[in-house]
Amino acid sequence: MHLLGVGIYVKNSPKAVELYKSAFGLELGYHVINDDNTYYHSELMKDGQGFCSVVEAKDAKYPDYNPIELDYTFKTREELEHAFSVLKAEGTVKLDICELPWSPCAAIVIDCFGVKWYLTLPGYRPADDWSPEND
Repeated sequence: MHLLGVGIYVKNSPKAVELYKSAFGLELGYHVINDDNTYYHSELMKDGQGFCSVVEAKDAKYPDYNPIELDYTFKTREELEHAFSVLKAEGTVKLDICELPWSPCAAIVIDCFGVKWYLTLPGYRPADDWSPEND
């Protein structure tokens, strides 16, 4: 298991990407653009290593919205399912365990402390022509 990184969910994701690139000397890696030219997903890299991802937030208008998501990659589905069951016990499930275009098994849960977790197995990139609108 290893901590993957941090996902940052914001309004005006292109501006955030440019800000973080400038502030930390990052490069834009793999990314998928929404029809409105915001980022469905973007990976920012530092010296060839993942630094963070920036995503256009759909529900960032709420005053208690937490724009940070911690990502954790597990070696086995059993480990992922265990962590998911513990975190959801007093938390909120945002995405039940499922397959995604970039992961064979993933889930999103907000724990009882308000920390948002993206739990996943080692993933892969979807086809180059994949689009969230076609999913």
